Amino acid sequence: MPEQLSRTFNLKDLVMIVIGTVIGSGIFIVPAVVLQQTGGSVSLALLVWLFAGVLSFLGALTYGELGAMAPEAGGLYVYIREAFGPLPAFLYGWTLFFVMGNCAVATLAVAFASYFNQLLPLSPLLKHIVAALMIVAVTVINIIGTRKSANVQNWTTGVKVGAIIIMSAALLTLGDGFSSASGTPWPDTINTSLLSGVGLAMVAVLWAYEGWQYVTYSAGEALDPQRTFPAGIAIGTGALIVIYLLANVAYLAALGPARAAQSEKIAAEAVAMMMGPAAGKLIAAAILVSMFSAANAVILTTSRVYFMMARDGVFFQRFGEIHPRYGTPWLAIAWSAVCAIAFALSGTFEQLLTYVVFAGWIFYALGAMSIFVYRRRHPEMPRPFRVPGYPWTPILFILSAAAIVLNTLISQPGRAMVGIAAVLLGAPAFFIWKARRRAVVAPN
Repeated sequence: MPEQLSRTFNLKDLVMIVIGTVIGSGIFIVPAVVLQQTGGSVSLALLVWLFAGVLSFLGALTYGELGAMAPEAGGLYVYIREAFGPLPAFLYGWTLFFVMGNCAVATLAVAFASYFNQLLPLSPLLKHIVAALMIVAVTVINIIGTRKSANVQNWTTGVKVGAIIIMSAALLTLGDGFSSASGTPWPDTINTSLLSGVGLAMVAVLWAYEGWQYVTYSAGEALDPQRTFPAGIAIGTGALIVIYLLANVAYLAALGPARAAQSEKIAAEAVAMMMGPAAGKLIAAAILVSMFSAANAVILTTSRVYFMMARDGVFFQRFGEIHPRYGTPWLAIAWSAVCAIAFALSGTFEQLLTYVVFAGWIFYALGAMSIFVYRRRHPEMPRPFRVPGYPWTPILFILSAAAIVLNTLISQPGRAMVGIAAVLLGAPAFFIWKARRRAVVAPN
């Protein structure tokens, strides 16, 4: 049985993992929410998308140095473990497995079934079956080979990016929403209500960018990681900014600011309005590919965290096994899928994800803070890539993560407390696993 995961991912694979993980359903829904919260101001809404993208890019550069310096499976989990100890790292992995990662897959699967219903009407039972089958499909792909799952990721990500670019070009060519728009591009007055709305819009957009950090979990499988990893995470995150801004401008060109702000399914409505209902079904098909690609990327990457936790002796021991034929952490992948299917069928994932997703930013900040610890404790370690603008680049990212957490604590204290409590529930489990590990290795 192999002891280590094989290095498989090249630069293109890493870029596609970044883009594929992030682009799920957010860009097809969130632009309308941002317009509402910024008072219908086109310039302010686009500025929010740009600013959130830049903040994500700063985080990507920071993690680029860490990934090139310590290219191990588990990525962010490893950085937190080495800098701040095993308990906070475990709490991150615990939260990822029991809520963030598997609830995200469940969310994508249920949304996949919902969009599939637009192409072929489904009964409630069939929707559940389609959601479960989608998870099973990506699970099988990931178990039977990392190279196969990477190839699927590359093709599906290429399809959805191509669809967004073609859609945007068509909407920009056919649409006249800007010419029919009234009013000034900037708000007449800046008040407390507008600033609060901008803050909420920023949180929504950062959620739409969520997932670029997942590629760190697969750093241990990157070929020539000192060169490819920082380039992959930076190129992928930079490309997302361009893709998201292009799509937003295209929606506005098709619908105009007022109508775009009121659209619940902005992409489908914009395409249907410009090119007819049949074209709207085509964008629904593209969204299906997008969500399948995102689910594949989440399972591909997050399973490496559970694998490393098991190798550290603080998670289910068999999750650290590598399949003798396929060379994948197959049990970590399989049980992650079982958990995701349970969430999807029970319908309990949305509230759980809402409560806990903000807590992820606490760990993203810790991951970025680890760069200071690594530089102080291990100045001798080779750093083929050094984050530009150090120390301000990681500091700005950390401050943005802290702002998201603080905004949630102030605006939704009840939800925040439930989320923090869910994370801290992992502490007893950590000490139980540690005690069991000591008992196993203790001499008789």
